[in-house]
Amino acid sequence: MPRWSRRQSAPRFALRWRRSEAIGGMIAMAAAAIAAVLAWTCQPVAAAADAPVVVTDITGRTATLPRPARRVLLAEGRQIIALSLLDPKPVSLIAAWLGDFRRNDSESYALYHQRFPDIEDVPVLGLGSDGTFPVERAIEIKPDVAVLGISFAPGGRANDVARQLEAAGIPVVFTDFFVAPFEHTVASVRILGRVVGRDQQAEAFAEFYELHMKRIADRLAHVGSQRPRVLVETHANVTDCCHAPGAGNLGRFVAFAGGDSISAAVSPGPTAQLSLEYVIDANPEIYIGTGGAHLKASGGLVIGPGFDAATIRERLAAVVARPGFSTLKAVRDGRMHGLFHNIISTPLNLLAAEALARWIHPEAMHDVDPAATMTELNAGFLAVPLQGVYWIDLK
Repeated sequence: MPRWSRRQSAPRFALRWRRSEAIGGMIAMAAAAIAAVLAWTCQPVAAAADAPVVVTDITGRTATLPRPARRVLLAEGRQIIALSLLDPKPVSLIAAWLGDFRRNDSESYALYHQRFPDIEDVPVLGLGSDGTFPVERAIEIKPDVAVLGISFAPGGRANDVARQLEAAGIPVVFTDFFVAPFEHTVASVRILGRVVGRDQQAEAFAEFYELHMKRIADRLAHVGSQRPRVLVETHANVTDCCHAPGAGNLGRFVAFAGGDSISAAVSPGPTAQLSLEYVIDANPEIYIGTGGAHLKASGGLVIGPGFDAATIRERLAAVVARPGFSTLKAVRDGRMHGLFHNIISTPLNLLAAEALARWIHPEAMHDVDPAATMTELNAGFLAVPLQGVYWIDLK
């Protein structure tokens, strides 16, 4: 098979990107990106044979597999999104998983079920929401490797899981798309690529991701010190106010996109809890609510696959119609937006970064289009294309 490597092809890919930027041709850039990715994805994948695989995970631990894994245990079901970027049949790689993806993102699960009906046959080891993990059942399934989230790492809430799995002869690697997405997203994709023998696919996505994030950073370099105040309300509902990100996780994306998150000062971690009084006093200039199918029954913000724009805007309007919100500058100025929550904890978080940047600095981001990026991802990477509305303006 013709070899494709970051070392051989990345310079030509990046050169086309830079040339298109220099002449202001974003259409040419997008076309070149898609063409390059499609040209690569149409080539046959090299057989990894039975060569041993050595991988260093995000904690710095090294694991050795006798060959690329074909039976992967996913301790975070949502990591099927990452596998979908790497392999055209991601479900075939999963020996067992926790049920968080099906429970928390039912509409996305339905898309995978439509494409791969045998997803119903994948053993579910539990929901994982209570901090437990059925180690004995996992050992019985005999996966080639266990991919654990960072909460299972030493010092995490379930750090003994890895020790027990390894004692049973099951290699363990740690990945993370939630706690430190800026440090770990690309690294985690590369780890998964190494584990399943899809290094080339992982490198192609890593290049794509880094170029898109760099474009945002380059645009923001020219906006000076202007940082609008932003309220991101996670799992936006019509009752309590207000669940929000802290300085970590989604808060990092707000800062990267050139905003000043009013909840970052409340908590250094990934989550925060704000009172209505605090929100009113901070008077954010931009409001962004996150939601999904999990809020359908409660009347909160539904958004993502399975929901049309009219329904999403109706729910978003109800969220910002709560008592006290009419006084906010964001509401008075009409700068209210909705974002699909579950996209943050996957490698597709670059779409959230682009949407946030456009909302926070629309003039500087005039040529940054998350819809175009989604089209590129669907065409060149994802085994199950994104379908639906993942971000929206309340107009």
